[in-house]
Amino acid sequence: MTAPAKEPETTEKPRATIRPWMVVPALGAFMVLSSFLVGLSREDTETLPSALIDRPAPEFALNGLAGTPGLSTADLKEPGVKLVNIWASWCVPCRIEHPWIKGLAEEGLTVHGINYKDTPEGATAFLDELGNPFTRIGADTTGRTGLDWGVYGVPETFVLDSEGRIVYKHVGPIQAGDIAKRLRPAIEEAQRRSRATPSG
Repeated sequence: MTAPAKEPETTEKPRATIRPWMVVPALGAFMVLSSFLVGLSREDTETLPSALIDRPAPEFALNGLAGTPGLSTADLKEPGVKLVNIWASWCVPCRIEHPWIKGLAEEGLTVHGINYKDTPEGATAFLDELGNPFTRIGADTTGRTGLDWGVYGVPETFVLDSEGRIVYKHVGPIQAGDIAKRLRPAIEEAQRRSRATPSG
C-alpha cells in the first residue's frame, strides 16, 4: 500500500500584521509637515483672534540681547507706531519672514523683537547671518512674556499705536501678500489712532 503523498512544505514566511498604533506616528508627522507646507504656500495667513486687540500691551520687562537695549512695556508707549516681532533662531518660518521684517524697519518703522525661548548664542548667530532690524530686543528665555502676549507659536507680529495699545496681531510668517493686505492697513490705523491721541 502506497503511503499518501506529503503536501509540499512552504517556505513563505508569515506576513507581518500592521497594527494601527504603528502608523499613527508616521501619519501625525505627515499631517504636521503638510500643514506647515500648506501654510507657507498660502498668500494670506489666517488671523487668529486675540483678546489683546484694542488693549494695552501686557506689563513686562526683559533684558537685552545681541548688544541691543532690553524691552519693556514703557518702551511701547513711546511716540509713534511700532511693531513687536516674536521670533526665535530655531524657528524656520522666522527665517522665511525675516527679509520682510527688515524691509519694514528700513522704511523707518520702529521694530522691536522678543526673542522667544532661545539661547543667546543661537539668537546672535541668527541676527549676524540675516541682519538685525530691531531697535530693542527682549530675551524671553522662559516663554513667560510670550504667554502673557497670548502667543500661539513663533513667529507672531503685533502692530501697536503710540500709546502702546495693540491694533493688530499677525500669526505665522509675514509674506509678500500680508504686507499690503494686512500689515499696512493695520499700520495706517495705528497711525490714525496715534494722531487722534493728545500728546502729553
